[in-house]
Amino acid sequence: MGSDSRKRRRSDRHKQDEIDEKRTSRSERHQHKISILHKTYEKLVNHSRVKNDNKTYKTRMERHEAKDTEMAEGEQVNDQDQTRMYIPARKLTEEETAKMAKVTETSEDEVEEQTGKRRFAFKLRHYLMSAGVVFVLALIAYTTILYGGKLFVDQNKLMITPPTTVETEDGEIIWYLYDEYRLPVDLEEMPDHVRDAFVAIEDKRFYSHGGVDVRSVFRALYKDIVARDKVEGASTITQQLAKNLFLSNEKSWLRKTKEAMIALYLEREFTKDEILEMYLNIIYFGEGQYGVEAAANKFFYKSVEDLSLEEGAMLAGIIKAPNGYSPIEHPEKARERRDLVINRMLEQELISEEVASESQSKEVSLNISQRKYNPAYHTIVDMAIQEAEELYGITAEELRQNRYRIVTSLDETIQQVAYEQFQYDAYFPGNNMNDVEGSFVMMKEETGEVVAAIGGRKFQFQDFNRVMRPVGPPGSTMKPIGVYAPALETGDYDPFSILPDELQDWDDKPVRNSNNQYDGSVSLYNALKYSKNTSAVWLLDDIGVEKGREYLEKMHFNVADESARRIALGDLKENISPFDMMRSYRTFIHNGEMIEPYVIKEIYNKNGDIAASANPETEKVFSSQVAWNITEMLRTVVSEGTATSGYYPYELAGKTGTTSHPSGEGKIQDAWFVGYTPEYVSALWMGYDKVTDENYLTTGSRMPTELTKKIMTEVANQKEVKETFSKPEDVVALADPISLPKIDTLSSTFVFGGFKILKGKLEWESAKDARIIYRIYEVGKNGAEDKKIGEVTDGESSFEIDKFLLFQTKQYYVVPYDPLAELIGEPSNTVEVSF
Repeated sequence: MGSDSRKRRRSDRHKQDEIDEKRTSRSERHQHKISILHKTYEKLVNHSRVKNDNKTYKTRMERHEAKDTEMAEGEQVNDQDQTRMYIPARKLTEEETAKMAKVTETSEDEVEEQTGKRRFAFKLRHYLMSAGVVFVLALIAYTTILYGGKLFVDQNKLMITPPTTVETEDGEIIWYLYDEYRLPVDLEEMPDHVRDAFVAIEDKRFYSHGGVDVRSVFRALYKDIVARDKVEGASTITQQLAKNLFLSNEKSWLRKTKEAMIALYLEREFTKDEILEMYLNIIYFGEGQYGVEAAANKFFYKSVEDLSLEEGAMLAGIIKAPNGYSPIEHPEKARERRDLVINRMLEQELISEEVASESQSKEVSLNISQRKYNPAYHTIVDMAIQEAEELYGITAEELRQNRYRIVTSLDETIQQVAYEQFQYDAYFPGNNMNDVEGSFVMMKEETGEVVAAIGGRKFQFQDFNRVMRPVGPPGSTMKPIGVYAPALETGDYDPFSILPDELQDWDDKPVRNSNNQYDGSVSLYNALKYSKNTSAVWLLDDIGVEKGREYLEKMHFNVADESARRIALGDLKENISPFDMMRSYRTFIHNGEMIEPYVIKEIYNKNGDIAASANPETEKVFSSQVAWNITEMLRTVVSEGTATSGYYPYELAGKTGTTSHPSGEGKIQDAWFVGYTPEYVSALWMGYDKVTDENYLTTGSRMPTELTKKIMTEVANQKEVKETFSKPEDVVALADPISLPKIDTLSSTFVFGGFKILKGKLEWESAKDARIIYRIYEVGKNGAEDKKIGEVTDGESSFEIDKFLLFQTKQYYVVPYDPLAELIGEPSNTVEVSF
């Protein structure tokens, strides 16, 4: 209650005082008036008693106190004097009382007049201040609306650009990346009838208003009020541009205010034609198409510059409700809307009645285009996007929102060949044919450019990419990079060093050769050629596991295994990717130097400037001599060793790899071929994504070897390729290994001539390798050791015996010897010489 009374107006309080006054008695009111008269009289008397300026005026109480003080100091005051100080001397006459009442009334009028003036001045000041505040606020609001649009404008979005493209080096576009698919074109490329159609239906006063059409706003408000619903919009083309570029579709006054502010800003910064061009390049037409050029491509399979009047009118009609007026889903509604646009153009005298009638008489004629991506390119695009982020810090979101040109190293011929060959089920044998997977990757050995990649047999963009992801243990493809090349680098071994080849246990597990054949000893060359498991494990154990891991780490393998058996056999705990294997084998074809493979050659930004370019890192891993020696040995692996399956007409070096299935019993888990030609390095893997008892391959490395050769053969048929390896100038050629023959044709005869008239002669079939040394042995008698009696070199295949006695019989045999590997062959058959 107290709060309410404080809020009452002053006039209300005065009225209440009067009411309270009426409630008092007459004597009380009379006494109150007398008191007022006395006070007024005292004021008049005090005013008449003007003292000089130095005097101070005292109240009655102060004067009384002063008198009391004087009396206290000894002055005698009688009762009469005391009475005179406190009691008026006499009663006022009626004339004096009337005079005093008149003076009092005059004083009250003056007071009331002064109070009224003060009240008017206060109200005036209040109204002026309020008006000033309102004016300032209105000015701020007006200025904010007029100039504040810039606050909501992202200048980057004003650069309306086409989607990011992924291209070949020749400029062939293989992929688009976008959030909104649009193909911006200049306004000059759009026919007048297309531009007129949009202006006629969307904003007929576009060229006369300043961004916000006030007339349209009031008309829309009136119709909305009459209909008690939102039945008509009032957004201009500029406002629609503002909304589509910078705002959401939220229906609120705040959004509409921002829209108007941005529209006003755009009108100040751009010409009408520039605004119209931006508008026609960003509006949505349905079916995922933004902008008039993209819509023309989609619905009519033509450019906007080729659109007819009725086609342009149909596109203009679509944008009000792209789903509701879709010519694909609702052709009748689309036609009605088209005809409405044509009528508006006629009303605004943009076309003649004859043209309008002719255009409306035509049926809706669509030529729908489907933008399809070649499935062969999915993997390369996936790798390019990943590379853009990892190497250059450009995220997939940035690629979709901004215009970039990504130029890749893709070779369309190789990619298409590889993709097509991967579709043949015969290359992927397994007990569960539907789930057998594979991956393939190839790069140029000189530059590291990835020219082809298959992430899976049915790989789709952003699927599990089996090129880049670890897919399985590498098997024997690990031997060249983790065992033999590191062993040659030590200097303690050369390609013809002899290694043991015997069945033995390592880590309490037997190590067997794939064919269960053991030669006792074998050259390093042949151990690699025939993929001897026993020899590889023994060799890595001899040079030390750390030595092998040291070189693997240089090639970016993270091998945690400390077992010679596991590394030498490629039976690693962690799986390896085809990409990693391809990268490591490049060292053998390029003087022992590894390079980081890449897909992206250059990235151009929306301004056409280079935002990134390939600069791959290189690292020396092996010496040039070791790299060439391994290349020479891997060539024989393909021509004579474990990788002879399939056909390729030119030189190819490589290594096969097979891993056993956990369930055993001859089942295969992974099959590999990693190799290289004089121009390309590749890796191919086959297997299952999930290793289960029900999923296993039925053949080993034969199929990936055949498939790789098939791909290379088809490529060679379609384009020119390098045919033979070229030995680097700073290395020594590696001699071909000596293949010791098994001699079973030794025979003996007699010849005449020389000091000894009669001589014995041994003959055998020549192996046609002049490097082989044939050692001739005489069989010892009575338990004596066999005796070497001579040697034959230079490819000769006979030996004369001139030291024997008549009537004696002796036996002889021949043993071939490899001077490169210092390897002794098997003894020949034994023959007798007697006379």
